[in-house]
Amino acid sequence: MAGALLCPEDCRLRNVPSLVDIRRMGEILSSLGMKLERSGDTLDINARHLKQSQAPYELVSQLRASFFVIGPMLARLGVARVPLPGGCAIGARPVDLHVRGLQALGAEVHIDHGMVHAYVSGTGRNRLKGAKIYLDYPSVGATETLMMAATLAEGETTIENAAQEPEVIDLANFCRAMGAKIRGAGTNTIIISGVPSLHSVDYSIIPDRIEAGTFLVAGAITHSELTLSPVIPDHLTSVIAKLQKIGAKVISESSNCLRIIPGELRASDIETLPYPGFPTDMQAPFMALLTLAEGDSVITETVFENRLGHVPELNRMGADIRVKGNHAIIRGVPMLSGAPVVATDLRASAALVLAALAADGKTTIQGLHHLDRGYEKLEAKLQQLGAKLQRVRDESEGEEPAIAQSEITAIS
Repeated sequence: MAGALLCPEDCRLRNVPSLVDIRRMGEILSSLGMKLERSGDTLDINARHLKQSQAPYELVSQLRASFFVIGPMLARLGVARVPLPGGCAIGARPVDLHVRGLQALGAEVHIDHGMVHAYVSGTGRNRLKGAKIYLDYPSVGATETLMMAATLAEGETTIENAAQEPEVIDLANFCRAMGAKIRGAGTNTIIISGVPSLHSVDYSIIPDRIEAGTFLVAGAITHSELTLSPVIPDHLTSVIAKLQKIGAKVISESSNCLRIIPGELRASDIETLPYPGFPTDMQAPFMALLTLAEGDSVITETVFENRLGHVPELNRMGADIRVKGNHAIIRGVPMLSGAPVVATDLRASAALVLAALAADGKTTIQGLHHLDRGYEKLEAKLQQLGAKLQRVRDESEGEEPAIAQSEITAIS
């Protein structure tokens, strides 16, 4: 959606989920002068009349991904003013890599009173200039921001130690479909040759590998055989390998279809790493799974320093987890018990839903505003698979209750 800022013509995105974050991003783009129309899972975006260069704080503060607009906006307008972003409280996630990269492309960047001011000085069209950029860490956000900014820059840009996640490849393919010249996406070196402008596109985004991984874990933790489609199995290599080591069997039935056949759960150690390593977004769901595995497991979180907030909640359900620094030591228990719990972030909310499906008795989960940021109709999909869960809204909030007041009640 942020990449559509680069194009002054119509852009159509297909396979767009209905999520809170999608709606928030749409509000941010609309505030910048873009026109958006949605029909089912298709989103039409037109940035022809992009003139506003400042994103509103009240929207950006709720969504970290909104910071992605700074690169395309700077490339199109030569100026961008974006507040420092918000989102899940799972770690610092500073924007210094973005800022240093934009400075390497010739932008002046200053941060004052929580606002990032970026502009390209000089005469003429105020275009960014190609540069060689080395990222100290293979940040997905920085890689994508700088790749988008470089598409309209003068000359060639090289991003070294770039993130290799499938989402980076998908964004590069989207930009290429608009006429950008990008090669190397999916490797640690991406080369972008700037072009004067981009053109209209009709593009289908890839399936969500984290949602797919969550359903694979749902099958394993409830001892249920599930078939998932459409998925891209290659995007889930590390997740599938770990599931098989824990005791489940995962079969690729076709190029876009996976089947999980559950088995007895065994302990296993996990360390989160940038792609192609084990994804940090699957850490919480796998922790829920390992609470019921026989033996002791250790999960080491290396990507975000504050992403173990679900541990106390899982322990409330009878799990045996101890935290030491960025390590969680999990001793498998025979059974989890239903309890009232609170989701602390997006993936923690999914982990609690999974734990609740396997627990004995009733579990009530609060904090669903996190869940709705990254999962479309999760409870409806699980209900179709036979899960006993329902969403309860606090009617005291009126006709449109705050999402934060929503609860999911699950009965094993």
